[in-house]
Amino acid sequence: MQSVRMEKSIRPRPERQRSSAPVRGALLRLAGGGHVAYDEYGDPAGVPVIFCHGWPSSRTMAQIAEPAAWECGVRLISPDRPGIRDSTFQEGRTLRDWPAIVRALAAKLSLGRFHLLGISGGAPYAYATALELPEKVGALAIVSGAPPLADLEDYSGLLPIHRRLLLLYQRQPALLRALFHLARPVLRLRAPVRLRPMLLRFLQPCDAAVLREAAAFEACFDSARRAWSGSARGVIADAEIYARPWGFEQEAITQPVRMWHGGKDRTFAVRLAEEFAARLPNARLRVVEAAGHYSLPIRHMPEILRDLISVETGVVHQPMSERPKGATE
Repeated sequence: MQSVRMEKSIRPRPERQRSSAPVRGALLRLAGGGHVAYDEYGDPAGVPVIFCHGWPSSRTMAQIAEPAAWECGVRLISPDRPGIRDSTFQEGRTLRDWPAIVRALAAKLSLGRFHLLGISGGAPYAYATALELPEKVGALAIVSGAPPLADLEDYSGLLPIHRRLLLLYQRQPALLRALFHLARPVLRLRAPVRLRPMLLRFLQPCDAAVLREAAAFEACFDSARRAWSGSARGVIADAEIYARPWGFEQEAITQPVRMWHGGKDRTFAVRLAEEFAARLPNARLRVVEAAGHYSLPIRHMPEILRDLISVETGVVHQPMSERPKGATE
């Protein structure tokens, strides 16, 4: 595992000219019945990257990466997970059920090899896919990624609300499910613009600053609202998957893994990323000191995508904000 600490931010350059109508709300029919909805963002002729959204979230979370996808020549394909938004709920699904859906999506779109981009709660799904589809997955970018929560000896590196949810799930899972169902009618509503400043007070200043921009707020929070609009069962199924063992050895993931984490991330403390990166045989961790859980993917996406697709092209990308020679890697 390699580790690089970084300080500054790169802002996206203006996006390139769009050449075709975007794909929105397309459906992948599943062999066992039901369907998964997906969107596409960025350059239709670009390097294919499958986006794994966070939690609670949905496929439109990929909007945060759309300008960078155009800039970097990336075709970003973003599916919902079963039970999320427009995708059919699957009873009893596990983390290891996801790669088969990705395989079917890649076949429908006639993809050869592709990369994976997992943000926050999308990380476990990206790792599972890489393990199950080694012949298809070139490399992974994991941004503000969730670690294996069931493996943690203590929860001190987690956001307090996540600690409470995990403890409640362990002690009274039926009560937690009931609370999720009760919360759904409120959480599926769009937050009035006048209330957004109040919501942002609960975030790190670095995260609140980027989410004051309407497009970033919509991509992050409206995608969560749309997840709840599908069903509480889909959101609950995702939450339970995070709380259980992943069901595979992370050390078996051999593809290059580009891990990015904010030094001010309170959702998953940076030490958790450092500990997890040490378990992977081919990982490189980059810590952006001044970034938080949200500001990292929003402000650094061009650099993240350029670095990811450099594995495909063989061109080594040197981040503009990397420390000068002498930094530990």
